[in-house]
Amino acid sequence: MGRFRVLPGPPTKRISRLACQGSALPGTDEFYARRMADVLPLVEARLRTALGEPDARAAVTFLGTDRIEVLRFHEGDIVRYATLGMSAQPMTDPTAVIADQVKGPRVELVLSVRGGVADTDKLLRPLAVLAASPQVEGVVVAPGASLDVGEPLWPGAPFTSVLVAEPGGLVEDLELDEPLDPVRFLPLLPMTPNEAAWKRVHGAQALQERWLNQGTDLRDPSRRSASLD
Repeated sequence: MGRFRVLPGPPTKRISRLACQGSALPGTDEFYARRMADVLPLVEARLRTALGEPDARAAVTFLGTDRIEVLRFHEGDIVRYATLGMSAQPMTDPTAVIADQVKGPRVELVLSVRGGVADTDKLLRPLAVLAASPQVEGVVVAPGASLDVGEPLWPGAPFTSVLVAEPGGLVEDLELDEPLDPVRFLPLLPMTPNEAAWKRVHGAQALQERWLNQGTDLRDPSRRSASLD
């Protein structure tokens, strides 16, 4: 398992080389492979534009999947963790006979917490697990979905799952050349087990309204569950 590597300064631009897997690419294989490999530098540039320079980064590779990086950004007392690598390939319908290696939604994940309260850097592996889920389990990650890692997001965390929120507020969508879909940066909102169970019954919008009405600080890494009575 990787660990965060603190960056002494702005890192050298790195071009990730994408290993194309699955069925043959339509059209010219080399052309599409090059287009797909070029996505990640654009994604990292968009993250830097929106969040500033990362002060640490780490990489995790799971068997049979592409490399997933997690970048850490600081903004005052807020720490943001963003994935890099999830959008290299489009998410595809798990029921499809042949996976489309070009068209399909592309996303990265962003989770924000208040720093200095908990050891949230241990979020690295759970976040990488979520980012790898489309490759491993054929999951299409979209707003309103619940993602469960089955363990605390970090040591002592009261959360084992997250709610996927709507994109566009923190990091703008990244438009790509046709025929590629844009990359969307999806915020993740940590949920307690009670909140996750309540959301399954009442839906994502109802839970978010509860949080809003109660003034819940969703960036508090040690917050209690919202009142769900």
